[in-house]
Parts: sequence; structure tokens; C-alpha cells
Amino acid sequence: MAFLEALRAEIGAAQVLTGAEAAGFGREWTGHYHWTPLAVARPGSTAEVAAVMRLASAAGVAVVPVGGNTGLNGGTHAEGALMLSLARLNRVRGLNAATRTVVAEAGVVLERLHEVAAEAGLVFPLTFGAKGSAMVGGFLSTNAGGSNVVRHGSARALCLGLEVVLADGRVMDLMTELHKDNTGYDLRDLMIGAEGTLGVITAAVLKLVPAPAGYGTALIGVESLEVALDLLNRVQAGSGGAVEAFEFMPARYMDRLARLKPELACPFPPQPVNILIEIASTRADESPSALLEEILGGALEAGLIGDAVIAGSEAQRRKLWLMRESAAEITFTTPNLVDTDVAFPLDRLETFLHRMTARLAVLDPGAEELVIAHLGDGNIHYTAYPTRDDAGLRDTIRAAVAEEAVALGGSFSAEHGVGLSKRPTMAAHKNPVALEVMRAIKAALDPRGILNPGKTLP
Repeated sequence: MAFLEALRAEIGAAQVLTGAEAAGFGREWTGHYHWTPLAVARPGSTAEVAAVMRLASAAGVAVVPVGGNTGLNGGTHAEGALMLSLARLNRVRGLNAATRTVVAEAGVVLERLHEVAAEAGLVFPLTFGAKGSAMVGGFLSTNAGGSNVVRHGSARALCLGLEVVLADGRVMDLMTELHKDNTGYDLRDLMIGAEGTLGVITAAVLKLVPAPAGYGTALIGVESLEVALDLLNRVQAGSGGAVEAFEFMPARYMDRLARLKPELACPFPPQPVNILIEIASTRADESPSALLEEILGGALEAGLIGDAVIAGSEAQRRKLWLMRESAAEITFTTPNLVDTDVAFPLDRLETFLHRMTARLAVLDPGAEELVIAHLGDGNIHYTAYPTRDDAGLRDTIRAAVAEEAVALGGSFSAEHGVGLSKRPTMAAHKNPVALEVMRAIKAALDPRGILNPGKTLP
């Protein structure tokens, strides 16, 4: 009670939520995790975040940072802990069109960032289905990816500088706009992807790119992932590396989409492999759509494509994207599922899917699977639907996915972070020396272990 009273004195009583007021913060978007936080603090500035952390450090109170709470691996689970909401740090501090950078606070919603960039004729190229609620601090803390990684990279590649509040309340100012800075350890990259276990991100300097003058977008059907990757290389070569997205939606995904969202049904009989491909150009005198049509025409003549639809308008382009962006909605239809995100060298995805389908049939005959992928960067979202509500079975399936991924030279966590769900996998597959180094870093920066405890590290 003394801690909460001190907290109210620092940031205002109205910004410290307890009891029923905090209930809305007690679950994750997936519904897999539920908890009761000690309280929810809603600071409105970096200085107030620092004050909260000083109080928490002195009292030994665990603190779990939270943004839009769109994570999928239990990263904001906060039983008995103080949840630190960054939602009120929602200011865009400035945009420099000449240097193509924007300075945004941790609570700025990704979609708002898109709007601000568009007003300057620029684009912040990170995008994914939760763009309407995910926030800057959250997508940096998980090093989020999304659909445009194939051309622009993950969140880490789009960040130049950070402002971070450490566990003891000190503010580490790394807010550089430099593209080159070899002054010792890269502390910015250390914080990105750390899931709030090393510090609280309060603001960032982010890269912008020129807004495309036009897009070429198509949905194509082919017989295998091998053919799809051949097609990706053809389009990359023919367009000068202009592929923005290359998304994989297999026939089973298309069938589920048609059943749950009939207005988004595939415009042709679904093929074994259906690809949403998009290229873009910043030149007004170029037609990416015409170029894509020419390249795909050659592939069609070569017998690589079974069917295709090219978007002829922005409305048609948006409908094709809705087919892909509805993935989370049509995947998370039941709490009894195993959702994973794994990554591979591009030539091993098909091997993984064959192996995992066979292994799932042994582990749980009758279980179903659903796959969707950012094929251009080797990231597969593999979901299994067990035949029974059995936590042990779900753990076994998750472990099997990780084992198959690692065996093929892949990663058991591509873009969703580790959180709670993948801690056992970290223990089983992360290099032991790497884990020792990670623990040493955690101990150095958070000696009392109050920042998002119980996450990431096994």
C-alpha cells in the first residue's frame, strides 16, 4: 500500500489503476494467459516512467511493460506485478523528411505512424495484422517482422536510436539519427527484442522510406513451394529487387478463409500453394502492375503458374491483402491450439512442412494443422489444433515443432518473441554459452530481477 501511495503521488492517482479498473489488463490477446496484476501504472512522460522505475526498484516490485498487448507468447503476463502501460507516451516528437526519420514515443500506434509518414510523402514500412493496436515500444521489444521484411527488414533494421529507462530509473539516451556509429557495444540492438527484460523503451528514432508511386499486386497459384521460390527469384531479378511481400497461403488456409469469411474467398480454385506477391516502384513513369504482369506472363508460359489474379485497382489490392491480414482472426478460433512461428533457410520450408505433418499425425492422430507464411524471408506460422484439451499434448507438439526447426538449421522463434511460451524451448535449444552471456547481461542491467521477470530466459 505504501508503494502504491508513493506511485499515486508521482504520476497522479487517476493514472494508477487497481481492482476492477485494472481487470482489462489481465489477459493476453490470444486468451491463453490470464492474471491479476498488483496495479497498472500509466505514466505520461519519460520522466514519469523513470520515477515509476525508481520506486519499483527501491521496493523490489516486479514491473511488466505493456504497449498494445498484441503479443502471442505470454510476454505481458503479470501476476502480482505492476503493469507499466506506455499508452500515454503517444506523441510523435518530430519528422525529418530530409533525413527520412521520425521520432516517436513508445505508445504511438503503428497505424498512426503510417499516417504521419504518409502526410510527408513517406512510408514506415513495418506492417502486420495488428497495426491498429500494436505500439512502437511493443514492436521494438519483440523485434516484430510482418509482411515487408523481404525488402525492408524487421523492426531492428528500421530503428536508428532509442530512449530507454533502466531498472533503477536511469534514462539511457541512445537517440541518434546516425546510420553509422562504432562507439562500443551496440546497446540499441541489445534492447530491441529483449521483451522489456533489460529496460523500458520510451521512444525511438525510426527510418522512413519514399512512398511508392505504384504497386503491382497479384495472387497466384502454383503446385509447390519449390516452384514458388523459383518464381520469387524470377520476380526479384525481373523487377530489380522490388518485391515488397511474398506471402504463402496454402489450400487449407484458403478453405478455412472461405468458410469463415466467404467475402474473401479465393478468386480461383485454390492451388496447393497460393502466393500473394507485391512489388513497388517510386518512379511515376513506371507501372509495377504492368511489369509484374509481364514477369508472371513469362512464368505462365513456362508452366510455373496454375492460376493468377492481378489487382486492377486499389480496392482489389486491399481485398487481396485482407485475405492475408485476416490470418490471426481465422487462426485463433479456439483456445485449444498450438501457435508457433519458426524460420528457415528458404530451401528448407517444404521439408519442414512434410516432416511436421507426418509427426503431428503420430503425436495426435486426427489433429489438424494450419499454415501461413512470410515466404520471402522464410518465416512460417505453423498452428496445430489438437483433438483434445490437454496441456501436456500442446507442450509436446510445440516441442516437436522446435525440434524439427532446429534440425533443419532454423529458428524456433522468428518474430513473436519468447515470452513464457518458448522458455522451455530456449532451455532445450539455445546455445548454453549464449544463455550464460544473456544471464550475465540481465544480472548487470537488472540486478534485482524486477523487469518482466520470468520471461525469455529459461
